[in-house]
Parts: sequence; C-alpha cells; structure tokens
Amino acid sequence: MKGNEALAEAAIRAGCRFFFGYPITPQTELAAYMAKRMPKENGVYLQAESEIAAINMVYGASAAGKRAMTSSSSPGISLKAEGISYMAGADLPGVIINVQRGGPGLGGIQPSQSDYFQATRATGHGDFHLIVLAPSTVQEMTDHAYIAFDLADEYRVPVMVLADGMLGQMMEPVVLPEPKTDAAEKPWAVTGHKGERPHNIANSLYLAPERLEETNVERYERYERIKAAEQRAEEYLVEDAEIVLVAFGASSRIARSAIDKAREKGIKAGLIRPITLWPFPVDAIEAAVPGAKAFLTVEMNMGQMVDDVRLAVNGRRPVEFFGRTGGIIPTPAETLAAIERVAASLEGGAR
Repeated sequence: MKGNEALAEAAIRAGCRFFFGYPITPQTELAAYMAKRMPKENGVYLQAESEIAAINMVYGASAAGKRAMTSSSSPGISLKAEGISYMAGADLPGVIINVQRGGPGLGGIQPSQSDYFQATRATGHGDFHLIVLAPSTVQEMTDHAYIAFDLADEYRVPVMVLADGMLGQMMEPVVLPEPKTDAAEKPWAVTGHKGERPHNIANSLYLAPERLEETNVERYERYERIKAAEQRAEEYLVEDAEIVLVAFGASSRIARSAIDKAREKGIKAGLIRPITLWPFPVDAIEAAVPGAKAFLTVEMNMGQMVDDVRLAVNGRRPVEFFGRTGGIIPTPAETLAAIERVAASLEGGAR
C-alpha cells in the first residue's frame, strides 16, 4: 500500500469513524481514501471549509466520546494549532496526522522533517504536550496509526503521527491489523447524562488562575507517567558502537545504509532510532553514552532533534549534526561522509 492509504486504513481498523480534513500535498491521498471508505464503514468523512474548521470538528466528535482524526501537511498543521491546544486544554483524545513538506511558509511539496520543533515544542499555545510517533516504514505508518487511538484514549491527550512526504507517497508491503470497535468506556464524554450523573463539559477555559494552575500541574503529572511508560526507540548495532547515529523516520533508513558501509570500512557506527519523539527516548541515549565516543544526528532539516540529543547527552560526549533541507533527502554516501568526518575528528583528538 501507499503510506498515506495505509495510515487511513489502519485508522479505520482502529475504530476511527470520524474524519475531518482538508486537501494539501503530500497527504491528500489519505483524505481521498477516507472519502471512499468511511461511508462503507458507517462512518463520517467531511471535507471541512478549512484546516481550522477540521480540527474543531475533531474536538466536537472527541468530546462526544468518539474516535476522530484529521490529517494535513505542515502549513495546515500550523492552522490547526489553536484547536490542538484547545483539545489538550480540555483533555480530549484525538489523532492528528502530519505528512511533512518543506518549509517555512508554503515551502515546497517535497519530503522534510522540519516540523520536529512544532510537534515536540510548540504545536500550540500554553503548557501541554502531544504524544508524537515517528514511523520509518509503511508498515509503521499502519502500526502507529492503529495504536495512536489507544494511546490517546488511555492518557486523554492528542497524539500526532509525524511522517513525511517520502513515507506518505512510497509503496511497501503491509500486514494490516485486525479491525476493532471503539468499545472503551468514556465517563467524561458529553453524551447526555440521563439524570444519572453530573453534567460533563468539554472546556479549556479557567477564569480562576489557581484552578488553571491546578489543572496544568495535574496534566504534567500525567505527562510524567507517559515519559516513564511510553518511551520507544529501536537500536541497530549500538552494542559496540563508538559513533552513535540518531535519526528518525525516513532519515533513519538512510542512516542504517550508511552505517552498514561504515562498518565495512572498520568504523564502529550504530543507530538509535527514536520512535516516540515525545516523549523523547532519553533512556536509550543514556544507555549508549558510556560506550559511545560521539553522537551524530541525521535529519531532513537544519538541525532540530539534535537539541534533544544534546540535552540527553548533557555535554558528556560531542554531538554533531548532518542534514539536508528544502525537500532534499540526504543520500547514504553523504551520510557516510559525515560519519567519516566524525571518525576523523575523534582520531585527531586522540592524537
């Protein structure tokens, strides 16, 4: 399947029955797939009048206790930011797909990873986080869309699947998950109380500052539980690695190829691939620090995830960056050259 279509089919099989979107390249196939499939699944597909409208429709469906999703690409996610913040402020689950393109501004329609800061630092205003999943294959596009709804419901937070145009457009074999229904009980939903319970209200407005502070503190206690339980990463040849590459999504595929070439040249390189960008897998980085001599991040941007790696390493090892931007995908040869530069600098320092 094409990556965008795999995302859509997996969401349907996860029990999503409400999709609200707006076309933008390179994720439009996802919305087109939903337009065909949702009516057959007794679901709702609605092309909203704008990205702003789409995310607020997700807010409404989620408040009613239903599994809902929207998808877009970089500039469209920026337009959704206010609504995402409202969802976080009202403790509403929901799934947001970002199939990234180059930026800033309209940028270009080619693959990019330049929305890392947006996803992990500033998806919207206020004190809040999203769980952010970063697939690297079409199979993971499927798997992450499927589990995103469970994570969202378990922690009552929005979850973002942060992909890119390369993964959205490429085709690979996939194993589709078994369909399931959205059977989770949601006692907080605004579904009518029938005189049996107090009114439920979906709201993010707190006029009393003490009440808002109390709510934010409680939410951050939940975030700490997420950090403890949901850090996810994959390791490749890290056990004896002296140079540890850190790359997510499509960049990790390129990094893995470069590592194989580096090993053929006698350079002990390995890979940590963050699967959750938030919570960032600091435990995996921490475990690699004692054996590593240096870290190298590989990204399709001007250097964003490198800041999180530096925070995790905390000055104990050098952390270098290699990336391409503007929609240019780094090649394995370029990445190998970056590994060799780090290896040369380590040898020079040793002398």
